[in-house]
Amino acid sequence: MRILAVSLALVAAGLLQDRPPATPEATRKADLVELVKLDKTIKLDIRYAGTNNFLGKPVYKEARAFLQRPAAESLLKAHRDLATSGYGLLIHDGYRPWAITKLFWDMTSGSQREFVADPKAGSKHNRGCAVDLTLYELATGRVVQMPGDYDEMTPRSYPGYTGGTAEQRARRDLLRTAMERHDFTVEPNEWWHFNYKDWKEYPILDIAFAGIK
Repeated sequence: MRILAVSLALVAAGLLQDRPPATPEATRKADLVELVKLDKTIKLDIRYAGTNNFLGKPVYKEARAFLQRPAAESLLKAHRDLATSGYGLLIHDGYRPWAITKLFWDMTSGSQREFVADPKAGSKHNRGCAVDLTLYELATGRVVQMPGDYDEMTPRSYPGYTGGTAEQRARRDLLRTAMERHDFTVEPNEWWHFNYKDWKEYPILDIAFAGIK
């Protein structure tokens, strides 16, 4: 009982958070679209539905990816642009329930927290306006190599990292150019993470994938 009372006191004081933050600035109603339904050549590798992620355990019950409809439509345009260069998009993550963002924060510390969102503010993923992705070769189906790996918590993840091979940097920059052409911006420390321009207009959500209509 004492532990519960202390926890409740911390929540009341704002030191612990058990629910998503309010988003009074949000003016649009959520309209999440499943990405693979837009085009069968958009591929998925949802790492958080398996063990191949920085936590080493699944945190999603289903390997699915969603974005708000305008963001999804812009993503599709980028995907089709990239096809002219022989590439397609492979999605690692899209909409992310707020509870998962909180789990990531609680399970990391120190320098790792540069790469996860503070649940007190929420994440653009929670709004359905951020996507984690990479490229695959249309001809072979193989995922391309970039200067750093997805969810690698090192400077190799920075979009401006100058290491790796020229070919790896060129593919990373090609992805960024295609996404920026269609209303996304890259996260400053993650080459794979892109934010849709209108993210502030959507609420922070904490809906499981199974609950999305």
